[in-house]
Amino acid sequence: MNEDLRRELLAELIGAFVLVFVGSAAVLVAPIFGVVVPAFAHGLILLALIYTYGHISGGQFNPAVSLGLAVGGQQEWTKTGYYIVAQFIGGIIAAAVLVVVFPQENAGVAAFLGENAYNFGQTTGFLTGDSVWTAAVYEAILTFFLVSAVFQAAAYGRAGKLAGVAIGFTLAASILAGGPATGASLNPARTLGPSLIAGDTSYLLPYLIGIFGGGIIGGLVHGNILTPDDEPAK
Repeated sequence: MNEDLRRELLAELIGAFVLVFVGSAAVLVAPIFGVVVPAFAHGLILLALIYTYGHISGGQFNPAVSLGLAVGGQQEWTKTGYYIVAQFIGGIIAAAVLVVVFPQENAGVAAFLGENAYNFGQTTGFLTGDSVWTAAVYEAILTFFLVSAVFQAAAYGRAGKLAGVAIGFTLAASILAGGPATGASLNPARTLGPSLIAGDTSYLLPYLIGIFGGGIIGGLVHGNILTPDDEPAK
């Protein structure tokens, strides 16, 4: 592994850590403030992270985005595998750190959130319990939207310096649309970390299938069909 790849992996790990930490913390207080807080928290922090680390690693921070880019011919597979591992590690660490910073038994946290309002920042909604595969399909659709924005705005450079804005706003809008229903993860690392720390993996497999599936479909569509005029289809 060369030095450049190590720098890229560190950037992806830190970026995934920040995204999952901020996103989970926002979901923790969502019972009080509503879905608007996690939507804008996720969207704004992703926007900031893209401009902070994008010049190092491309600013992916999401295994489904990385896989979609590989499927669409925009990234080689070995690098994609390394990226996905780094992103998952960053997400798990973030979820663990959040529990240490805001422990469930902390009296201040309990008083602020109210009795039984504590959560671990999981990406779950009203569809998760009884209609988990419907939730997975919803996640796939929303992830397709995000990967579409990544391809057209960033990979193909159609948004120029505003690519981060387009991607961040797509994530925020998707969470506004899907947060109450599924938690609107759109990111396997965002789902895995809090799920493991909460000790509830009952929804994990369907969500991972749905989110990765949305990323793959996005990669296939934008890598083979909706390519720019000056970008030959793969």
